[in-house]
Amino acid sequence: MHETAHSNVRWYLVFWIFVLSAVSFLDRVNISVAGSSIASDYHLSQIRLGWVFSAFLWGYALFQAPGGWLVDRLGPRRVLTAGVLWWGVFTALTAAVSPKLAGAVFMFVAVRFLLGAGEAIMYPASNQFISRWIPTQERGFANGLIFAGVGVGAGSAPAVVTYINVHYGWRWSFWFSALIGIAVGVVWFVGARDTPEEHGHVSSGELAHIQSGRTTQTGEQSAGKLAWSAILRSKEVWAVTLSYFCFGYVAWIFFSWFYIYLLQVRGLNLKASAFYSTFPPLAMVGCSLLGGVINDKITRAYGKRAGRCGIGAFALFLTAILLVIGAQATNVRVASMVLAGGAGALYLSQSSYWSVTADIAGPRAGSVSGFMNMGAQFGGALTAIITPLIAAHFGWTSSFLVAGMLSAIGAVAWLAIEPARSLFAPS
Repeated sequence: MHETAHSNVRWYLVFWIFVLSAVSFLDRVNISVAGSSIASDYHLSQIRLGWVFSAFLWGYALFQAPGGWLVDRLGPRRVLTAGVLWWGVFTALTAAVSPKLAGAVFMFVAVRFLLGAGEAIMYPASNQFISRWIPTQERGFANGLIFAGVGVGAGSAPAVVTYINVHYGWRWSFWFSALIGIAVGVVWFVGARDTPEEHGHVSSGELAHIQSGRTTQTGEQSAGKLAWSAILRSKEVWAVTLSYFCFGYVAWIFFSWFYIYLLQVRGLNLKASAFYSTFPPLAMVGCSLLGGVINDKITRAYGKRAGRCGIGAFALFLTAILLVIGAQATNVRVASMVLAGGAGALYLSQSSYWSVTADIAGPRAGSVSGFMNMGAQFGGALTAIITPLIAAHFGWTSSFLVAGMLSAIGAVAWLAIEPARSLFAPS
C-alpha cells in the first residue's frame, strides 16, 4: 500500500478521546439533572443528595493516582477501554437501586463511588496518550479539543436527560448513557494503539513529525526511572495540583448545582432551567478550544511560561471576577449569562493544566496528571458537600463568592510553575 507523507491518525484518535470525554461527562452529570426526581422518589434532602453527588467524586479522586500509574504501565488503549466498560456497568446500576430498599442511600453512594473509581482513568489515560502521540507544539489544541468534550457531555445532559425523564422516567437516562459509553469504548479499542510506532496507518511523515516534538521517549523502562518520591518533591507538581483543586471546586458548582440553583433558587421551571443550564457547558466547549489554540500560539511565540502559565493565571483571575458579578446580579438572565461566562473563562485554562503535566512528566504523564487531577476531584467533592451548607446558612451568593476566592488562589498558584523544568532533568 502506498504510504502518504501526511497521515493524521493522531487527530482521529484525539477526536475519539473527545467523544469518550463527552460520554464520561454525560454519565457523571446526568445525576445532577435527574437529582430532583431521585430526591423525590427516595425522599432525600439536598444534603443527602450532596452525599450521593460527592460519592462519585471521592471515588474519582482516590483512584486518580493509581489509575495514572496503571496507564503508564499498560498503555492508554487497554486501560481506557476497560474503564469505559466499567463505568457503563455502574451507570446502569445507578438506575437499578430500588426505592423499597432500606439502605437505598448507602447503595447510591456505593454505586456512585465505584463509578467514580472507573472514570478516574479517563484523563490520566488521555494525557499519557498526548505525551506519546502529540508533539509539544500541538498539545494545547489537542487538550483543548479533548476537554471540549466535557462541555459537550455536560451541555447535552440537561436537554437529553430532561427529555428522557419526562417521556420515559429518570432511570432510562442512565441506561441510555451506559449503552452509548460501551459502544464508543469498543470503537476506541479497535482503532487505537498505545504508541504511533505500533499503528499501521501512521505514515513515515506523521511519525517523524510526532517523534521530533516529543519531550521524552515513550516506554515502560523510561517511565520506571522516575520514582514517586521525585514527583512529590516537585514544586511544579504541588503548585499545579493546588491550582487544579481550586479549578475543580469551581467547575463542580456548575456540574452538580447549577441546574438545581436555577430551578429552586432563581425560580425557573424545568424547561427554562434545562435551557439556561446549557450555557456554562457551551461556554466551556468554546473556551476550551480557544484556550488550546491561544496556548499553542503564545507558547510558540513566547515560550511555555507565557503560553501555559500566563493563560492559566489570566483565566482563573477572570473567572473570579465573573463569579462575583454574576452571583450578585438580580436579573436571572443576566446572572445566567455572566456565570456561564465564568465557567467559560475557567475552561480557557484547561489545556494549560494537562499540557504542562505532559511537558514536565513525559512517560510518567499518566501518574503526574492523575495526581494533579486528584486535587481537582477533592475540590469537586468539597463543592458537593459544602456548597449547599454555605447556601443554607449564608445564601447562594456566598457560595459563588467562596468559589471566586478559590479561583483567585488558583490563579496565583500558576505563577509558581516553571513549565520548562522536566521532572527527568538532573537535580
